[in-house]
Amino acid sequence: MSSDHEQTPVRASRIGIIGAGISGIAAAKELSSYAPIVFEATGSIGGVWKHCSFASTKLQTPRCDFEFSDYPWPERDNESFPSHVEILDYLHGYAAHFDVLKYVQYNSRVVEIRYVGEHATSSMPRRDDGLLNSSEYGSLLKGQPVWEVAVETGPSKTIQWYAFEFILMCIGKYGDVPRMPVFPRNRGREEFQGEVLHTMDYARLDEDGAKNLLRGKKVAVVGYKKSAIDLAVECAEANQGPEGQACTMVIRTLHWTVPSYWIWGLPFYLFYSTRSSQFLHEKPDQSLLWTLLCPLLSPMRRAISKFIESYLVWKLPLVKYGLKPDHPFEEDYASCQMAILPENFFSEADKGKIQFKRAPSRWWFWSRGIEFEDGSKLEADVVILATGYDGKQKLQSLLAEPFRSLVVDSSGVMPLYRGTIHPMIPNMAFVGYVESVSNLHTAELRCKWLAQLVNDKFKLPPVEAMIRQVTQEMEVMKRTTRFYKRHCISTFSINHSDELCREMGWTPWRKSNWLSEAFSPYSSQDYADQKVDKKDD
Repeated sequence: MSSDHEQTPVRASRIGIIGAGISGIAAAKELSSYAPIVFEATGSIGGVWKHCSFASTKLQTPRCDFEFSDYPWPERDNESFPSHVEILDYLHGYAAHFDVLKYVQYNSRVVEIRYVGEHATSSMPRRDDGLLNSSEYGSLLKGQPVWEVAVETGPSKTIQWYAFEFILMCIGKYGDVPRMPVFPRNRGREEFQGEVLHTMDYARLDEDGAKNLLRGKKVAVVGYKKSAIDLAVECAEANQGPEGQACTMVIRTLHWTVPSYWIWGLPFYLFYSTRSSQFLHEKPDQSLLWTLLCPLLSPMRRAISKFIESYLVWKLPLVKYGLKPDHPFEEDYASCQMAILPENFFSEADKGKIQFKRAPSRWWFWSRGIEFEDGSKLEADVVILATGYDGKQKLQSLLAEPFRSLVVDSSGVMPLYRGTIHPMIPNMAFVGYVESVSNLHTAELRCKWLAQLVNDKFKLPPVEAMIRQVTQEMEVMKRTTRFYKRHCISTFSINHSDELCREMGWTPWRKSNWLSEAFSPYSSQDYADQKVDKKDD
């Protein structure tokens, strides 16, 4: 790539945004006063909703929980979950309404990002303790390029370099780079006589192509998260009738699944999505008194988790099919791994069209299917890997050292202050990498926060303070769930939003009265206007 870097980089905007999914479009809208350039590798906006969705893919939350603060759904039916097609229509409507599509450059794949800031010759300024000088974080836009971006366009894959003062990475954790299992020598996919593909490849098939792949075939789906569950249902529906074959889900780690957002007749939000319910949970930056009080509240947290588990075991045939997880429900919720089941999932299992195989930790291929560590075998014509994506590798492939090594810390998690700023990487923000129950809501609020930061409405704290906050957040997640590496803030999402509001000078308490503040769920609509804190006004 370096040989292509002889041209003078184009300076068409001060701000560059990489990715035109939900986060990228929200960022473009909030930063529209800078006329940012949005590089989108494909021919359309939408991100994973466009390129990693199946025919049956639906949202995991009601419409009211997946809505921009200033652009309501045309029809606010909260009884049903919108399909991926409806979500794409909604996103297009939002982008057209706020006239941000003009900033998007389609079929423009970013292939390299190079630091050219003030200290580029020495890679980065460092002190003896290895931390950046906190003076690196003053005003973000100083009139000089900090990053140069190589963009590949057109069939000829021509490289054009651009220079920016600030970059937003909005390519997300999902899509592009599949996470593939590693197999022993001579036991990989080349040994299998059938077809092997990842869910990313399956998502590229049209409806007829998907049905032809599945119909009349013995299909093994490796995984038990949302994509795997949706895929198993599609497989079962394609194999109706006497000639149809069963789809077998190969499951290593079980997770809790939920049929709807009602538990024993109570709305689900009462348990985790109100200020009073999150009062029970540990959060970063809490006082010493609260740190001492939190362990005393653990019995109540466990009781809520058990209450939800009791309903799920009663409502769903989890015990019958050996699908009841050993870990508490709270750990899946705290890691954003709770999946909403398709209505006909267990009815297809009852008909024998979906079967389940608990897998040991290791498995590999043999000529006619999958072989497990315990010696058992599963015959298959098609194996589909619902094994997720490697978002960190996607980022690391774009960045040069030392930033490539800084993307993730020693625990394997990306350390992001307020879910957005890496303390050790200047003039770059990351949106869409820290998850919550409603990723759209948190992405939009972080983009509002970023716009205020770029506009010099407030300053970032010293690097040491940001690292301390990120460390505290990670320690909270480690104590809450064994799946902490997913970096999910669902049990303290309101506190997270409060901190963003405080730094912007907004009042964190958004409701009209204390009763609503305590017992009503928070949504993006609560952040539609600024409600500036009077003491900062």
